[in-house]
Amino acid sequence: MSVIVPNYNYEKTLPACLDGVFAQTHRPLEVIVVDDASTDRSREIAASYPCRLVEGGGNKGVSAVRNRGAREARGDILFFVDSDVALRPDAIENALRVLREDPDCGLVHGTYDTRPLFDDGPVEHYRVLHAHWWRRRSVGRVGTAVFALAAVRREVFAAAGPFHEGLRDAEDVEYSDRLSRVAGIRLTDTVVGRHDDCAGLADMLREQFRRSLPLAGFAGAHRMRSGGVVVNPLPGVVGATLFAVTLPLLFAAFAAPLLAAVPLLFLALFLVSDPGLAGFVRRERGTRFLLYFLGVHLLAQWAITAGLVVGAVRRLGGRGALPAALPPETSS
Repeated sequence: MSVIVPNYNYEKTLPACLDGVFAQTHRPLEVIVVDDASTDRSREIAASYPCRLVEGGGNKGVSAVRNRGAREARGDILFFVDSDVALRPDAIENALRVLREDPDCGLVHGTYDTRPLFDDGPVEHYRVLHAHWWRRRSVGRVGTAVFALAAVRREVFAAAGPFHEGLRDAEDVEYSDRLSRVAGIRLTDTVVGRHDDCAGLADMLREQFRRSLPLAGFAGAHRMRSGGVVVNPLPGVVGATLFAVTLPLLFAAFAAPLLAAVPLLFLALFLVSDPGLAGFVRRERGTRFLLYFLGVHLLAQWAITAGLVVGAVRRLGGRGALPAALPPETSS
């Protein structure tokens, strides 16, 4: 097995990531760090570990970096792990067991721990808990592969083709459509890593907006297919959006009390759209944090809606089409 770590300016988390890789109960054949023109101490950090450091050849994005790592790798299994993820010691062993026990499975990907890699505050706790939740409720055979921590058979990766190098977001979704045509995909809760996520509210909302832009096109179509992993159920996004639109009706409640029921019904739709989420958060962090979680989650749904709208407008204007892929041999 070859472990491939794409990296761009992750000096904060790269040591924990590599410590996790080298503490595995099943030691990999090789560890390859592909650096995407970092401007911090990332390359110096990678050079201090017994791994191979490969220069990505300019800031080309995660798709190009993963492709470069796959071309450099010698193992029959490629294990991709993001540089802001620290694997549990048994992650690789468990991934290999899933692939061994299910010959039709070409790729297995894992879940995030309920605790962040570094505790940077409540926004990060929101992100990590939500990321854990939607993976956990989707465990089993799926149609979506997420490459933050994923093991894929080399022959399956070759059959599906390289990552689309024109994409810096939703690259996993586009790849999943090709991958699912040649092999099965499994999401497991036995391959686990602790993730360092957004710590600031504004940064998190900008990320949600950016990542939802492709949902008006190919990414949204993928989510609607059978087996597609759903991060945010559509009824919740709709409920949150219509709650915002009808919120002024609350101020008219004194004149017409029944009007207040309209936004409250949409709020209720948002709250019940992902059954089990609220109970999970309350068990993990308590009722007080649950209230905070739901407030931030509501803001996140609004950011997603904004991204959907902007993405749809761009698509109508001809700017939202899938970009042309860079030929794999052009990434040095």
